[in-house]
Amino acid sequence: MATTASTGSARPTAASDAARWDQVTALYAHVEHRLATALQRAHGLGLSEYRALAHLVEAPDGELRMQDLAARIGLNQSSVTRLVGRLITAGFAYRDLCPDDRRGIYTVVTDAGRTRHDQARGTYEQTLTDALEEMAQSSGPQAALVSALRTVD
Repeated sequence: MATTASTGSARPTAASDAARWDQVTALYAHVEHRLATALQRAHGLGLSEYRALAHLVEAPDGELRMQDLAARIGLNQSSVTRLVGRLITAGFAYRDLCPDDRRGIYTVVTDAGRTRHDQARGTYEQTLTDALEEMAQSSGPQAALVSALRTVD
């Protein structure tokens, strides 16, 4: 890693940043795979569906504008439209028009959606902890990433 002459401190380079980012994405891929598999097997939920329900359950009045839901989950508009369609088909959500702006569409969680989220939350949380712990116990660079994540407030 390059150092600055005036301070002697290490300065990241493009190559070191790329290598670190590869380590982060490897950790992310491992955890996402474990979460997706566990939620699908135990609850018949995809990871995006679980996250959408989680955001809806936490939202005031259990509803979010479609674009807000898309931003929170990290999906584009067409992907979140399909996702919400699946939630509606499953009975976990419904669409509602914004009373102040008839162009605005809300996604609203149903009681069945709240119940499914509550049922799946323990699986999500335990699987997340287990996947991170597995990587923390590994001898690879992801162990240091997990340690760093766990020390952040």
